[in-house]
Amino acid sequence: MHNTLQGYIPEHSIPQVLELLANDKLDFIVKRERKTRHGDYRKLKNGRHLITVNSNLNSYRFLITLIHEIAHFEAFQNYGQFIKPHGKEWKFTFQHLMLPFLNPKVFPIDLLPLLANHFKNPKATSDTDHILSLALKQYDDNSDKTYIFEVPRGSIFKIHNGRQFKKGNKRVKRFECIEIKTGKTYLFNPNVEIELI
Repeated sequence: MHNTLQGYIPEHSIPQVLELLANDKLDFIVKRERKTRHGDYRKLKNGRHLITVNSNLNSYRFLITLIHEIAHFEAFQNYGQFIKPHGKEWKFTFQHLMLPFLNPKVFPIDLLPLLANHFKNPKATSDTDHILSLALKQYDDNSDKTYIFEVPRGSIFKIHNGRQFKKGNKRVKRFECIEIKTGKTYLFNPNVEIELI
C-alpha cells in the first residue's frame, strides 16, 4: 500500500494515511480521471467497502479527497448506515481525521489558513469553496488553465464536455451563463475551468 500512495500524497502524510486505510474490509483504488467527481466511497454488496480517488489530482487535493472518502467509511462504521452522506456525523469525522494533516510538513504554508477556514464547516466537495479550490489548482501540473472568473462578461466558452455557454452577470458568488444551444441559464462557480471560443 505504501508504494500505491507514494507519488500521490505528500510524503509526510503516508504513515498516518496507512493507519487510516488499515482495515480488513476496506479497499482502496486509484482511478483514471472522472470529470464528475474527485473520489468515491461505496459499501459493496459483499460487505466490503471501496474508496476510489482520481489519479490526476495534485498531491494536496488527492490527500483531501482521500480523507474525505475515509471519513465516509468511518462515519458509516461509527454512526450506522442511516446518516446523511454529508451530514453532521460525516463533517465531524472529516474534521477529526483531517486535523493531524493540517501542518507545514504536509501542506504548504499558503494553503494552511484556507484549509483551517474550510474545515470549520466542510462541504460535500472542496470545489464549492472557490478560494480554496483556486489555491489548490496552483499546484496542478497544468497551470495554464483559464477560469470563468478571469474572462469578461459576454465571452463565449466551452466546458470539458463540449457544451458552449455565454458568460453573464455575477450573482452573489456564481456566474449566470446561458447555454448557446438551448438558451437555458446555468450557474457556474468562479473556478470552473473553461476554454474560450
